[in-house]
Formats: sequence, structure tokens, C-alpha cells
Amino acid sequence: MRILAAAVALFSALCAVVGLYQMDGTVLLLAVAGFACAYTTYQSPKISTFLRIFSTTFAVETIVFGALFLANPTGLWPPSLEDYAVPESLPLTVAIFALIVYAISFIPVVRSMTRIGDRYFDAPGPTSVRIWPLPSFTVRERWLAIVMVVFLVVINQTQVGIQVRLSFFSRDWFNAIQNKDAAAFWSQLLWVFVPWAFIFIASAILEFVVASTLVIRWRRWLTEDYVSRWLDGHAHYRMALAGTAADNPDQRIAEDVNRFINGGQEGYGIYSFSILLISNLSSLVSFSIVLWGLSANFTLPGTSIAVPGFLFWVALIYAGVGTWVTHLIGRSLVELSFARQRYEADFRFSLARLREYGEQVALLDGERAEKSSLGRRFGAIIANYFQIVTVRKNLIGFTATYGQLSPLIPYIVAAPFYFAGKITLGVMTQTARAFGSVDSALTFFVTYYVSLADFKSVLDRLSSFDSSIQAGHDLSGPVEATTQAPDPRDIALRGLTLRLPDGRTLVRDVNLRLRAGESTLLTGASGSGKSTLSRALAGVWPLGDGEVATPESASVMLLPQKPYLPVGPLIGAVTYPAEPDAYDEADVVAALKAAKLPGLVDKLFVDDNWGQRLSGGEQQRVAIARALLARPDWLFLDEATAAMDEALEAEIYDALFRELKGSTIVSIGHRSSLLDRHARHLEMRPRADGASALGEAPVSA
Repeated sequence: MRILAAAVALFSALCAVVGLYQMDGTVLLLAVAGFACAYTTYQSPKISTFLRIFSTTFAVETIVFGALFLANPTGLWPPSLEDYAVPESLPLTVAIFALIVYAISFIPVVRSMTRIGDRYFDAPGPTSVRIWPLPSFTVRERWLAIVMVVFLVVINQTQVGIQVRLSFFSRDWFNAIQNKDAAAFWSQLLWVFVPWAFIFIASAILEFVVASTLVIRWRRWLTEDYVSRWLDGHAHYRMALAGTAADNPDQRIAEDVNRFINGGQEGYGIYSFSILLISNLSSLVSFSIVLWGLSANFTLPGTSIAVPGFLFWVALIYAGVGTWVTHLIGRSLVELSFARQRYEADFRFSLARLREYGEQVALLDGERAEKSSLGRRFGAIIANYFQIVTVRKNLIGFTATYGQLSPLIPYIVAAPFYFAGKITLGVMTQTARAFGSVDSALTFFVTYYVSLADFKSVLDRLSSFDSSIQAGHDLSGPVEATTQAPDPRDIALRGLTLRLPDGRTLVRDVNLRLRAGESTLLTGASGSGKSTLSRALAGVWPLGDGEVATPESASVMLLPQKPYLPVGPLIGAVTYPAEPDAYDEADVVAALKAAKLPGLVDKLFVDDNWGQRLSGGEQQRVAIARALLARPDWLFLDEATAAMDEALEAEIYDALFRELKGSTIVSIGHRSSLLDRHARHLEMRPRADGASALGEAPVSA
């Protein structure tokens, strides 16, 4: 960036020399803007990567367009191409854009946007790309993204330039109509409008294809990033323990990420608003210059007082009033849109949860309570909906009125000059078109207020989700060591104290060594901390102090009382968390039979919601089959056989001890029948301070 900044500064110095030599104020103005652009380019490493793409693009364009512009006043531009000389507004515009990008990078809401968006443009990994008709090639994902954004910026600027050129076509065409000049009429139509319109259409198609490619790649990467950070380090579990769990993370990943990037089907996202803003700024600067020149001799109505750029000031005041009134009417939409997404997600989650626990609801005859609960949740949606309707009704009333008046104002102002013969019909129509473009750019806030409010709510939801994920990762926990004496195969607890999320101490000062190969049973009163201790041993409980030292490279598996069975083929539920093809089918069949589930062998590839299809005892036996396949070094059973009768439980333990001879089994349970199956018995006992302590207990009942 320093080299580019130096190049911009060198070009600006050249402009200053030419401007002073020729006493050309326009060139001197370009020199001043260029020096400012050089400074912001030099400082651009301090701003976001996403915004730096635009800043760099505009800096390069300042040099390129500026050099082409300087060729005219210095006599280097070919006379035969006089009609295609670069206007002074072009390099000045892109230099100003570079300043604007640098300035907005410090706005808090923009920083929140780019903090999320930059992750993709900083992505280090490679990707495979194929651009027809070229063969596939490998490139860094971030460089591909940057190239696509630069291409879209340039093509968008080209489209604005075409619109400006067509405004001059409109002037000449209507002048030909007024003068009844048939030759000029057809010449303008066939040789000016047709080729430029064709180029514009082709650029629009190309823009759509590239933009769609960028959006879907961006969404894929950001979705994978959120999923990874949400799941890595058990953050999804720890978020709730930290008390910072964001509501409906499924919606935030599936919907809000898409809406953040491109707004989905109904709105605009960071990409859409970035390109729209550049388009509007380009139109504003380009057509402002056109409008200023067209209305240079306009006078105040009823007077002879000439006001330079009269129509520009009319457009500026008109748009300013419209923007201010729009914000006053619609400022509550951000909060309402945020609430709407939460209410909708809560309602969908309630319906999904009802489907999952349909049997339990039916057994308790709880349908009436569920209807009442769903009614309340949907009632919140309805109330929020009508609040939004009220605000948008007022917005539509104002913006519709504003939109109806906008096209008429330039004609009303220019009409007296046309009727007095001071301007032609072509100039009048060009004035109206330029005024409309300037007004449209200035009223960006008015036009897109609802979409901006909706986008702000999406931004807030993703930002709060980021904070929740980070809180989950930051949650402190017991120190984990890799080895310990005297036997590096053992698990050692040293000074371990476990706390609940509300800060209460549940287990205090546990010093214990679990010996490899020695089956152990942990018992204790309900709520004494048995399950919490087992989660600390498995490495997922983060709230506490002390040390949990586990053998290096040892595999640990914990089977809870209610196992998780993913939706899909049964074989995937049995092999989880491994992939279905991680084991031979014969091994999966053997594991099911050993777990006393021979009736499920012929349903391995049946796609179903097995968490609802199987009974509690069957679900626990599927989890047992997982352990038989995984063969962990340490297997913790947290009441993992509680849904089975004692006879079946005994058979399951026989299978575990028989098949997993290299595993150490640690059980948590209440049944006295488990005592005889373990070589060691530990018991959670209450302390005087209300916490629990761990002590040795007799093995036999």
C-alpha cells in the first residue's frame, strides 16, 4: 500500500505542476484530492480488509483516470478522439470515493459490519475455480473474492458512465424531435442508443453471474466459519453454561448469514448495500456535475438573481428534508425487525420441539397446554407484525408522496425557462433526468430505509451471536495435563473443584486417581455432582479449578442417560460421531447384536428420526453399540443403562466387559446390582459447606 500511496502522491504532484503552470483550477482541485487520497491509501492498512479493497481500487483509478484526463489539457490527447476525452469529474470522483471509504471505516456500525465480513476476505485457504472455457485452477479464496469485488466495482462504475452517456443521447434525441430532424433522430437511435444499451445489458448479465458467484461462495465460507466456531471447543455447550446463549442459533447460521451477505429474497446485505452505495455515489457526483452545468444560468423564481447550480441545491434540500422525515417515522423498525426474527424462530422451535416430544405430550394429555403455549408465541408474532405494519404504513404514505412529487419538480422549475425559449426540449429532459439521478442518490436512505433497518437487525443478531460464541470459548475450566505419575495410563484429579453456572460450588477439592484397567462405580445422592464430575473427566465441563490429568493420546467416550441420535440412516446413528463408512457393515451388525438389538440389523439404511422411533432403552443400546465400535480407552457410563431392566442391564455389562477388554469402564448409577460388576466403588458425600466430597466406599452391597 505504501508503493501505491507514493504513486498517487507522485501523480498529485504532477497535477499540481500542470495546474499551476496552466492556472487551471480543476487540475489543482484534482491535485488536492489526490494528495488526500494518497494519505488515506497510506493509512488504509489500519482499516478493514473489505473496505481496503474499495480504497485500493479507487486509488488505482485516481492514477489511471487522472492520467487520461491530464492528456487533454497537456495536448497529448488525440484530436480525433476529442468526443471521448475523460471528463475532469471522473478522477476527482474516484479520489473522493477513496476519502469517503476511509472516513466511514471509523463509524461503529460499519466496523461491526466489516468485522464479520472481513473473515472471508482474510481467509487463508486455497480453493478450486473454473472459469469457462478455461480449465480448473487453484487460487487462494481471499484473492478470488477480492478480484470479484474489484470487477463488480469497475463494472458498476461503467454502468453509471453509460447512464451519463445516455443522458446526453436523451438530450440530442429530444432536440431532434423538437427540430423535426429525422436524420439526427435515427442516427442517435441506431448508432448511439443501440450499442450503448447493448453494452449495458451485457454488463448487467455479467454482473449478475459474478455477483451470484461471490455471494454463494461468501455465504458458504461464512456459514462454515460460524458452524466451526460454534461447535469447536464445545462452545455450543459452554455458551449456555456461561449464561450468554444466543436464542435460535440455527436461524442465525441458516438465515441471518445469508441475509447479512445479500439480504435473501426480500432485502439487501453488506454486498448489495456496498455496490448500491458506490452506484449512488457515482451517480451523485457524475450527475451533480451535469446538473450544475445545466442549471448554471437558472434564476430564482420571479427574480433575475442567478444561482450557480440552482437545481443541485434544490435536489440537496429536497432530499435532506425527505431523509430526516423518513428517519423520524421509521427509526423504531430496527428494534421491531430484531424482535420479529426472534419471535418467528421461537415459534418454529416450539413446533419442532413438539414434534420431537410428541409421545410425551400425548401421554400427559398436554395438547391443551401446547396449544396455549403456541398461541402465545404466535400472538407475539402477530403483535409485532401489526407494530411493523403501523410504522411501514406511515413510511409508505410519506415515501409514496415523496416519490410522486420527485419527477415533477425539475420540470416545474425548468418549465419557465423552456417556455421563454431559453432552453430546448432536449436540455429540459436531460435536466429532469440528471435531477432524478441526483435526487435518487441523495435519497438512498429514504428509498432503502426499511431494508437498512432489517439489515441492522441482522447485523445485531450476528454480532450478539459472535459475542456468545466468544464467551463460550473464553469460559475458564480445569487445567488438562497429558501425563502424570506414577502410571501414565491413569486419570488423576488434583484439587478439583467444580461449580455451577450460578457460581455455587458443587464438588470441592477432589484428589483421586482412576487406575487404568480398574472398573469403577460412582454413586451418590441425586444432585450431588456425579454427572458434573463425569463431564469434567470427559473434558467438557469448564466451570471449576484444579487439574484433570488424562493420558496422552487416550480416547475418552461418555455415554449420557439420554443419547443423541442424528436424523438419517440408522447406520449413521450407530457409528456417530464417526462417518457411516468408518466401520465395516459386518462390524456394525455385530455391535448391534452384542447390544441386544438384532431387530434393527435389517434397518441399517432406513432413513428416519430414530430419536422418536426407538424407545428409551433401545436408544441407550444404540449408544452401547457405538462404544463397542469405537473401543475407547476410557468409557464413562452416566446412567447409560437406566432405561433397561436389571436383567438386560446385566447382559449389556457382560457384553461391554467381554468385548472391551482394553477399555476402562467407569459407571455412574444408583442400582445396587451394579456394585458386583465393578472392582472399585466411589461415593459422593455431602460436606458441611453444602458441597460434595468424593470418598471410597465398600464394593459389595
